Amino acid sequence: MSEDIKFPPEEGPGVEPPHRLSSVNFSGALKLVFAIAVLAFLCLFGYAIFIGVEAVTTLAAMILLAIVLIAFLYAVTNPDTLRSQYTEQTLAVASSMLESIACGLTPESAEEICRRLLPETRATTIAVTDRDSVLACVGALADDFPSGSAIHTPTTRYVIEHGIAQSFTSVIDVRGEQGDRRHIPAGIITPLKVRGRAVGTLKFYYSSPRHVNRTQYALASGFAELLSTQLTVHELERQAELTARAEVRALQAQINPHFLFNTLNTIAAFTRIEPLRARELLREFSQFYRATLENSGQLIPVKRELEQTLRYLKFEKARFGEDRIVVSVDVDIDAEEVLVPAFVIQPLVENAVRHAMPDEGALNIRIEVGRSDEDAVDILVADDGVGMDKQTAMRLFDRSITPPDPNAPQGGGAGVAMHNISERIKRFYGPKSRTSVESAPGRGTSISLHLDLEGSMYDKE
Repeated sequence: MSEDIKFPPEEGPGVEPPHRLSSVNFSGALKLVFAIAVLAFLCLFGYAIFIGVEAVTTLAAMILLAIVLIAFLYAVTNPDTLRSQYTEQTLAVASSMLESIACGLTPESAEEICRRLLPETRATTIAVTDRDSVLACVGALADDFPSGSAIHTPTTRYVIEHGIAQSFTSVIDVRGEQGDRRHIPAGIITPLKVRGRAVGTLKFYYSSPRHVNRTQYALASGFAELLSTQLTVHELERQAELTARAEVRALQAQINPHFLFNTLNTIAAFTRIEPLRARELLREFSQFYRATLENSGQLIPVKRELEQTLRYLKFEKARFGEDRIVVSVDVDIDAEEVLVPAFVIQPLVENAVRHAMPDEGALNIRIEVGRSDEDAVDILVADDGVGMDKQTAMRLFDRSITPPDPNAPQGGGAGVAMHNISERIKRFYGPKSRTSVESAPGRGTSISLHLDLEGSMYDKE
């Protein structure tokens, strides 16, 4: 898209300041209607007298007709009624626009926005661009500036570089994608911003300069601000998701070396005394790590997360002895296929094995997953191990709490893993989700996760 524009010496390229609305004079229109009505009444009254209708009857009919006419005019021209209707319509368009752009600025979402806005303004063409090209164009010039065509418009470049809305009311020549020249009498170009930086534009082209008024400018600016706000929200959500995925990988790096060395040492010991068991463990170990790498940063069903957790426990049982770790699993059928981030349950179980194992006897671990309602999942990992004091329990998910006595049970807590789970739950499942810990020295530990699926960031993927 290109334009031949003369640059004013003290303004933007081919730009005029926004025009003020030429006021709609309802009182003048009403006076005109009233004068016509009076003239019509006089004519009707004279005609009625001429054909012999009684004057009183004619006058009463005229008065009744006048009352009906005045009531109709008031209902039609009442500013509050017009304002209410216009506000409702604008809000409905704005709401539908926000839904269209919920997943970011794409050619598809841009075209949907243009189609929704075109009937609501006086523009003949509406286009959306990113910083380099046209994403969508709907209206009279749609064939001339298809999606993917480059931006060569100086005014559009100015808006992108400076982040300031611009308008023009003198005819400009624009060269279309096919090389044909088009005349655009007037237009408004507004920036789409994310964190103060223009990431694209919303463009309105009009068939007449008189259409570029305060109302149209306010509509263009308002819609651009709404879209900018939604784009900013989408960018924040995307950054939060990327951060959380990075934290999952950090969690893997923190867990894997510790677990890796212990498991390899266990398998090495079995190769001398139980080679078949060593072979089985080695095969399970390769499957475990393959699944670990595949699941990194992904959503997986609860069922698969539990399979991975139980596979992990095979190695710990081989290390400590089959009778030292006893596990029970209770999962609601309607919760098995619910998607959750990888590494939500396994770290909780690993924390129990690493820190709650008693010096003698078995460690009993209970895993429960259920749907508390249609939009939430509850996860419980409980053990009957050594337990911990209240301060250590509070510090599991909140690293800002002062560390307890190093000699306390489970001294030092679960480290990065528990804090990582807490942060991911807050980020992905919103404020209604929560973590909780119940524990006491010698009485075991119970960790609960409540995941609010309705507020999940993953619903937007």
